[in-house]
Amino acid sequence: MHIKGDHARLVVGGRLDVRSAADARAVLHTALDAGHGDLVLDLTDLDSWDATGLGVIMGAHRRAGRANRRLVLRGVPPQMQRLLIATRLHRILTIDGGPLDAAPADELPADPLPHA
Repeated sequence: MHIKGDHARLVVGGRLDVRSAADARAVLHTALDAGHGDLVLDLTDLDSWDATGLGVIMGAHRRAGRANRRLVLRGVPPQMQRLLIATRLHRILTIDGGPLDAAPADELPADPLPHA
């Protein structure tokens, strides 16, 4: 995993997973604490991620909110877009380039609980 950028824009490349989570979290926290306004997290070069990596992004989202900032995801890979839709996190996260809320209904997961 590599991250480059400043307090306004970070580019994440490689893997965002359990092995890189601590480093990624530290960089994101530093960027969020040092700046103001939106922090754009460019995921264009992200090769893979796991649940821990997604947790880092969600933690950064919460930290940004507490600092009156927004974490904005840009260049979200298609596989991650599908995961965000399936987990409904697309309704919580800010995604640049068009909200995933506009995803076609057939791409949204079915309600897992039967209705009586």
